[in-house]
Amino acid sequence: MSKNKANRQDSMDRVIRVKSWQEFKRLAINHKPKSMVYSIEQYGFTPERELTCLRLIMPTQEVYYIFLDFPREDRLRETGIPIRKDRKGNRCLEDKQIIDFLRTQLERRDLAVYSYWTI
Repeated sequence: MSKNKANRQDSMDRVIRVKSWQEFKRLAINHKPKSMVYSIEQYGFTPERELTCLRLIMPTQEVYYIFLDFPREDRLRETGIPIRKDRKGNRCLEDKQIIDFLRTQLERRDLAVYSYWTI
């Protein structure tokens, strides 16, 4: 195996997808990360492609933990974060509500929470 391929494999082993909010929350409380990253993404199962999916990324020294949450009616399925409507009536999540939710749930007012944007 080439050295580059081995390095890629090592980094892929360091990403763990967490399937429930309760487990992600438990990991966050145990690891006490200095920061957390989130992205609000399009939900592709609606014609409007609403911005109602949430991806949380928690970096630790050993691994990156990733949690995904999807809409169910007027809330996110796992976290229960309410889905809002913007000025035009489009369903969406707002940055402030994500940041406040994480700091409250993890009881960490000092937690740095950053938005991750991709193009």
